[in-house]
Amino acid sequence: MSQKVKYIITALVLIGVLLGAIGCPISLPQSLTPPQTTPAQDSTPSDHTNANWAFPSGTGSAASLPNFPPVIARVVPSVVSVNTEQVASDFWGHQYIQRAAGSGMIIDDKGYIVTNNHVVQNAQNIKIKMHDGSTFPAEIVGTDALTDLAVLKINATNPPYIPWGDSSQLALGNWVIAIGNALGEGISVCEGIVSRIDVSISIEGTILRGLIQTTAAINPGNSGGPLVNMAGEVIGITSAKIATVRVEGMGYAISSNGAKPIIEDLIHQGYVTRPCLGVELYPYSIDAFVMSEYNLSVNKGALITRVFPQSPADKAGLAEGDVIIRFGNEEISNISDLVQAIHSCQIGQEVEITFVRGEDTKTTIATLEKTPSSWG
Repeated sequence: MSQKVKYIITALVLIGVLLGAIGCPISLPQSLTPPQTTPAQDSTPSDHTNANWAFPSGTGSAASLPNFPPVIARVVPSVVSVNTEQVASDFWGHQYIQRAAGSGMIIDDKGYIVTNNHVVQNAQNIKIKMHDGSTFPAEIVGTDALTDLAVLKINATNPPYIPWGDSSQLALGNWVIAIGNALGEGISVCEGIVSRIDVSISIEGTILRGLIQTTAAINPGNSGGPLVNMAGEVIGITSAKIATVRVEGMGYAISSNGAKPIIEDLIHQGYVTRPCLGVELYPYSIDAFVMSEYNLSVNKGALITRVFPQSPADKAGLAEGDVIIRFGNEEISNISDLVQAIHSCQIGQEVEITFVRGEDTKTTIATLEKTPSSWG
């Protein structure tokens, strides 16, 4: 081999080493034979295949969003801030003034205002701030803790008021607007949709029924404000929300149809007319301790702890320690069942009641009466 050939071979080797060292491997020519594929395990068409299938066509362009500003402009002047003061005591018994804020709505030109009972409960002083900044002292016309409703009154001349709507016309997905004094920072608005209808939730031991669930943001201070439809009518009174780390968009409003007869009773007479049995009930579930204390043979039902003299219960022979397990056609498992069953009846209605006394199961007939103030 000549010296020149040796140099050429040495140069080629060095070039190959250098290319490999810098990460540029030399690729060898690939075979031109196409790769072999594994045939499908089962290439037989199914009976449900359709070579001509295509996605169904849509229904057209999406609907545009509703026009919120005109609705808000009509409603906001009738929404008010409800500011309360009450005397509270600290750990050492020192008294101080506790202030709170909520919302309300003017419902007629006489100055009647609807809000929540929990907004004004135990308040010694109530001030109403109008949309135009004017303020008025308010008097409580009547309250109803069972439905969390209250009616106030101010002496204002021809105040703007909000029209009442029909909540039975609501459907899932309807647009609604919540308006109120959120966080006590003044009247604000928030839109959402109706996400559930006829909902029941428990708030501090009181069960609120027939509620509207909405995605509209409801925050502290919104309580008592209106939930309105796109006609600017009240279809709910914002009342509560579920607030936990994992929950979003679950606010609740008392339906306008459910609130209407309560508001009328409060304005007409200052309290709500309901059929009444005339008993006080144990407010919790019947546990082993209660069964032992009252010598009970059942662990469910509504336990009577007091019977008012001359009440329907007294006339029907019911007594302290009896456990009502059936009221009319309704099975009674707890106090809530009994309260709901009573309120679904009419004043003057006769109802068959099944109850347990000791080891014995008995029945009686009670004629429900209008609740007198002496029964509380």
